[in-house]
Amino acid sequence: MHQFFKSCRHALSGILYALREERNFHLELAAAVVVALLAWYFPLSTSERALIFLASGLVLSLELINTSLERMLDMMKPRVHPYVKVIKDLVAGAVLVGAATALLVGSSIFLPYLF
Repeated sequence: MHQFFKSCRHALSGILYALREERNFHLELAAAVVVALLAWYFPLSTSERALIFLASGLVLSLELINTSLERMLDMMKPRVHPYVKVIKDLVAGAVLVGAATALLVGSSIFLPYLF
């Protein structure tokens, strides 16, 4: 059990790092909070709420993965391999795809309640 709490402490440390250092994580977290509040404000079904929370968690998780890979690749400087840019672009693309998917999910769920 002690190891579990130690692992959780390390995970929280990583999230706090992203909160301190990553502007995109700030924006995505703010959007997730707004979406969570809307999910509780509107009379959504349990399935709709689950999809909203899943999509938000996916975007935040992808941003954490993106940040970790960027930091790891930045350690390679000054000998940057040509594929470093490609890898960073691919991971940023994964975040963009996740965010676009979350936007589509959120729109399809919230738009009927807004109009």
